[in-house]
Amino acid sequence: MLTSLKCFFGAAAIATLSSTAIAEELRIGTASLGGAFYPMGQSISNVVNSHAGNDISMVPVVTGGSVQNPNLIATGEVEIAITNNNLAVLAIGGKGPYTAAGPIDLGAVAALHPSVLHMVVLADSDIQTFEDLAGKRVAVGPAGGGTLGFVNFLLPLHDMSIDDITPSFVSYSDGFSQLTDGTVDAALALSGYPAGAVMQASAGADLRFISFSDGKLDEALEANGAYVAVEIDADVYDTPESGMVIGVNNMLVAPNSLDADTVEAVTRAIFDNLEELQAENANARQIDPAMSLNLAIPLHAGAQAYFDAQ
Repeated sequence: MLTSLKCFFGAAAIATLSSTAIAEELRIGTASLGGAFYPMGQSISNVVNSHAGNDISMVPVVTGGSVQNPNLIATGEVEIAITNNNLAVLAIGGKGPYTAAGPIDLGAVAALHPSVLHMVVLADSDIQTFEDLAGKRVAVGPAGGGTLGFVNFLLPLHDMSIDDITPSFVSYSDGFSQLTDGTVDAALALSGYPAGAVMQASAGADLRFISFSDGKLDEALEANGAYVAVEIDADVYDTPESGMVIGVNNMLVAPNSLDADTVEAVTRAIFDNLEELQAENANARQIDPAMSLNLAIPLHAGAQAYFDAQ
């Protein structure tokens, strides 16, 4: 068969067809539209497709987000994904949302931007603090996303449960559209900043951050050492004042079974062309390569090989 194909197409064409056929496509799990994970996945894919070599391609996939992504790796639905430090630790330990799946054999590929929990209302809302969400309609992101994980962490710290609010499980884009049209009273989104959904909402409405009551943010940080406090300047979303929010650092992860040479090529494409990535994606400007050497889970062998060579 190959001989007849060579006669028909020519040897050079067969070589091209063969090269194309063996190209490895990596699906990168991101999150819902309107947050920072999907555009970050798009930008990483663009850099990988430009610089990782002709035998590797990458395509971003819309997913439920940081909670779901390790499970998608475990089931083989994506080959690489974005999640956060805390969830990566739970995934490799088979704990929390990964108890049913059991330990997931993940390795870290790269430290990415931090995600922060946007807790936002219209500027004239009577909701001032997290406790004021009781009895309110709240957009909490998709059911498999990281926002809901943060909500479920924060509610007990405020002597509340999910039953104390009326949650709307929608994408970030839809959640902030619901906020501006009055369908919900507050919209939450765990995302890098600036987040597209929040930017879009701020273009047509005056927004304000929900605050933590005195001592509550410190209590939350003490309860989970993976979380950090982040101040978002007022000019990011044109809010009346800056917002002090809770956040977590993100990472790119891959199954340790993924070929080390492939992961090394992906890591090299990202960090050898970081300026190109940062020019395309505002959140990528928050990436510090040094942080990849101090992540919450061990590096994948391919990523380790890249950093060892630097």
